[in-house]
Amino acid sequence: PILYSYFRSSCSWRVRIALALKGIAYNQVPVNLLKDGGQQHSAEYKILNPMQQVPALKIDGITLSQSLAIIHYLEETRPSPRLLPQDPKKRAQVRMISDHIVSGIQPLQNVSVLERVGEKKLEWAQHYIKSGFQALEQILQHTAGRYCVGDEVSMADLCLVPQVFNAERYKVDLAPYPTIIRINKALLELEAFQVSHPSRQPDTPAELRA
Repeated sequence: PILYSYFRSSCSWRVRIALALKGIAYNQVPVNLLKDGGQQHSAEYKILNPMQQVPALKIDGITLSQSLAIIHYLEETRPSPRLLPQDPKKRAQVRMISDHIVSGIQPLQNVSVLERVGEKKLEWAQHYIKSGFQALEQILQHTAGRYCVGDEVSMADLCLVPQVFNAERYKVDLAPYPTIIRINKALLELEAFQVSHPSRQPDTPAELRA
């Protein structure tokens, strides 16, 4: 497999965690979202991913984009360890939390959106992360065990950790979200979350390396 990734992309990080958890070896091709006007806009990369976003994953003779679609494919073809619970209610909760982050928070503080916002981009990012986290904290108080849904790592956790990292980057005060803080801390103790961390990627700048 070949993963086209950017070290600080939360969408890429989700997929890196899934690959690590499932023990899938892969090669990584960095796509710098800022250099040369954004390498994701190159003619070569547009063929791989017409949306001009990361990640893209070449695997089993196909090329997939969109992080959750990639994770679902990995789950269906390499089901161990599972990232979706067997219980239908818990599975629905995992998908709900994942979509809450992937659709309701992350796109609104994405690089391409913040470029359009201009001078108030920090204020914009903080607003949407805070409003999303207020709702997420309430949801997690009903679903969480050690992790987002019960005591097994799930797709929801793969979405949570990169989003907390972004919140910290944008200087959001996390004190009002104790459940989010607790789960994030527990997940960052796991090797799969550590090896996939933005500070440990091939394209991580020297000054940001762990």
